[in-house]
This record gives sequence, structure tokens and C-alpha cells, in this order.
Amino acid sequence: MAEILPLKAWRYNDDLHLNIAELTSPLFDVVSERQREALYRNSFNSIHLSVPYGEKPASNAALLLQTWKKHGILHQDALPGIYVYYQYFQLPGSDKVYCRKGFICHIKAYDWSENVLLRHENTIPSAVNDRIELLEKTQLNSSPTHGLYTDPEFILEKYMDESIKSPIYETEDYQGVRDVLSVIHDHEVIKLFLQTLQHKQVLLADGHHRYEGSLEYRKKMMQENPDHTGFEAYNYHLMYLTNSEHDDLRILPTHRLVEKIELTDEEFLQKLAPYFVITPKEDPYELNEVILGKQWAFGLYLSGNAYKLRLKPEIHELINWEIPQQVKDLDLTVLHFFVFEKVLGVYQEAQRKMPGLSYERNFTACISKVNSGTTRLALITNEVSMEQVKRVCHSGAVMPQKSTFFYPKVICGYLFSSIKEDEFCSATAACL
Repeated sequence: MAEILPLKAWRYNDDLHLNIAELTSPLFDVVSERQREALYRNSFNSIHLSVPYGEKPASNAALLLQTWKKHGILHQDALPGIYVYYQYFQLPGSDKVYCRKGFICHIKAYDWSENVLLRHENTIPSAVNDRIELLEKTQLNSSPTHGLYTDPEFILEKYMDESIKSPIYETEDYQGVRDVLSVIHDHEVIKLFLQTLQHKQVLLADGHHRYEGSLEYRKKMMQENPDHTGFEAYNYHLMYLTNSEHDDLRILPTHRLVEKIELTDEEFLQKLAPYFVITPKEDPYELNEVILGKQWAFGLYLSGNAYKLRLKPEIHELINWEIPQQVKDLDLTVLHFFVFEKVLGVYQEAQRKMPGLSYERNFTACISKVNSGTTRLALITNEVSMEQVKRVCHSGAVMPQKSTFFYPKVICGYLFSSIKEDEFCSATAACL
């Protein structure tokens, strides 16, 4: 099933004695404007390649990349390897230290129809187009997407545990997460990684826009190359793979913010009433707690007033979208169908490009944005479970956009992966 390959990563040149902690950056879809401005001030920070600025950002990144290669800011590792990546983290209110274990490699950019790599949520078209242009100009994967494979026997973990004892990098990132990177060069161990994945499907956990960018670029190059073999560099994509059977996988909720609606508060609540039991709440900062663990329950913070919403069970069968039952049963499907379509009149496909709809992972930030008047209302959601993600992926359907937030996010800057033909290790035999 899944064809993976080791890679010869491009990394910051150790001889320059740059501080790697000052070179890493958040992924393009989570970095804030304030973070961007601060990181741009460091002329060597990885954000110049992952989220370039200027009127022609992709072209600027491509020129800068060539300059960094020419002057030895970046250099390519001499040997292909599997890069082990561990993230140690804690969650608010808990003293437990989690460790998400995984490894970074190349994976073929499979079309969704091939049923090898499975997605679970929709994308936002404009973000995909930006990623395609950046990939086309730079021919560089500046950060790995996140995929999940299932291995209840934990075949690869002992090799990763051994490798991580000799780290290349160890830093604390913007999330407060301790990131550690090491590399495996042993041929026989690398073969075991390749063999372990070759009979497995991969669920795309995070990075749908970047993966679709690679997929669309591959399709374009296939059309332009009459001698296409399937082994060319453009066929591959950079991915961080973790075992879905680990207990330390965490998915956080992603809340919805709506900047404005063409209804008064009273009209909005009246239109919600046929579908939801609406319970006023005194303290908006308890909205995430009063819905915890309750199916089809949401927090609503509207113009400074807090409410708990709970779908009337008999109403659920009204969902008439042509989607599998596994997707109809999701909280976010309920939210998008009854609130966005039935109440606000924004239909299914149009919701992906809905003006004024934004996404926020931080619960208190949702409350603050409504209080400041920059947002009219916040819809607070529960997290999606790993089992729900699996069920949706295997159903062949997708969740609404921005359904999951796998925590922590991987970081950019530890390594980069080239899909230039003369810098890529394509055929497995050549790599090993």
C-alpha cells in the first residue's frame, strides 16, 4: 500500500553555529501575524521559506533558497535516512508528560481515489493554491505533514527509542513543547520501516492543504512528462508518521468564529430554537466545561451573552446531506448543517469559503474576540476522537473543514526536503 522512502534532508549547516531554536517556526496555518513579524527579523529563520512575504512570496522564497544553498547556510545530508521526531508535551491542568513518537520520510503523493492515503476533512481552496505555487517555485517541502498508520504490535518503536538517545537537535518551541530529532542510517533498519508501511493505509491527520499542493503538483508534472515512470522526485511528499495506537495522540477542538450575521441576537436565537435546546449561562468561561463529553452540544457566545446549545435528538434525522452516517453523527456536521445552513443560510459547499468565518483553537481567545467586538459570535465545540477520525476516513467521506487539531503541531526548520531531481533519492535501491 503506502510506499515510503528515506531522504537526504537539507538542514542548517552545523559549521555556522547557528542557534537552531532561533531558526524554527510554526506551520503556515497556525503562525500569527505577531509571530511572523518577529520571525521575519531573523534573516535565517525558516519562515522565509515556509511563509514568505512580499508581492511575489513564492518567487522570493525560491531565490532565497538558492542563495542559502550557494552560501552554505543549508547543506544536504550525505546519506539517506529516516528522521526520528519526538515531541514531549503537557496539557493545561495536568502534570502528565506525553510523548508523541514518529518519524519523517518521503511518501508517494497518492491520489485520494487510490485509497492508500485517506483524508478526513475538507480544505480551503485558496490555501491549497498558495501551497501549490510555493512548491512549484521552490521544489522544496519546508515542513512535513502528519500522517497516521496503525501498528498494534509497535514494531518500529524500539528502533526509534534507540535512535532518539543520540539527538541531532533538541529545542523548546513556541507551544512549550520539547522537540527532539535524530536520524537512522542503518540500511536494514530503514528497510524494516519501508516494509512495515508497505501494507498499510495512512490517515492524513494534519496538513491537508500542503498534501493537496503536492498531489496537484504531481498531477501537473505527470501530464507534462510523456516518459513518466512514477519514480520521479515530483511523485513524493514529506510526511511525519505516527502510530495511531499510541495513547499519547491528542486531538484538540477547533472552535468557530463568525464576524457578523444579518440577524439581531433575538432573531438568531429564535431561528435556533426549532433545532436546539437553548440554556442561558452566566459565565462564558464555563462554556467549554458544560458541553464536555455531551453529544451534539455546543457553547454559544453571542454579543456578550452565553448559552449552551443541545440538539433536540429527534431533529438529527433532518440532516439530508449525502454523506455516510459516520459523518452525520459528528458534532461538527450537526453544527454546520443546522447553524450554518439552516439558520444562517450558507449551504454546504459555500461554507468552505464563507466570508467572516474563522477558526480558533484557544477557548479564551474566542471569548476575548467577542468581548472586544471584533467577532459577533463564537461557537464552542468538543474535540473529535481518534476513533471518529478513523471511522470517517474509512467511510470515504470527509469532515467539515478544520475539524481536528492534532496537538502538538510539528515545527518547521529542523529539516527540508527537496523534490529537485538531482537532489532527490528516488528509487529505493538507490537510497539503500
